[in-house]
Amino acid sequence: MSQPTEECRRSRRLALAMPARCRMLSGFVEDVVIRDISPEGCRIMSFALNIRPGTRVVVRPTGMEGLCGTVRWSGRHECGIEFERPLHPAVAEHMHRCYATFLPPEVPYRAEAPRRLAA
Repeated sequence: MSQPTEECRRSRRLALAMPARCRMLSGFVEDVVIRDISPEGCRIMSFALNIRPGTRVVVRPTGMEGLCGTVRWSGRHECGIEFERPLHPAVAEHMHRCYATFLPPEVPYRAEAPRRLAA
């Protein structure tokens, strides 16, 4: 099944790269990356992912409670999940701001001796 087009979505998806765990009702747990999020759902990605549409899952983003949902589409190493209860839009926006990349928002400054660059 293919991904829904942008026109048929209820709200805009926000890109991010947030580590999470995905648990199926069978008990199988997989480390995944949340690649985009909206109040109604998310897209997760994993090279070991093999989930069929209609499967109920719990996605647990790092540092958050699990988000229950149902797989609506699946494709090559990724799938779309519709949440049982929508997130507050501010939560989705906060996740987007904090996890725009895997890098932390601030890199701590560490004073070191100046380095000489070789030509």
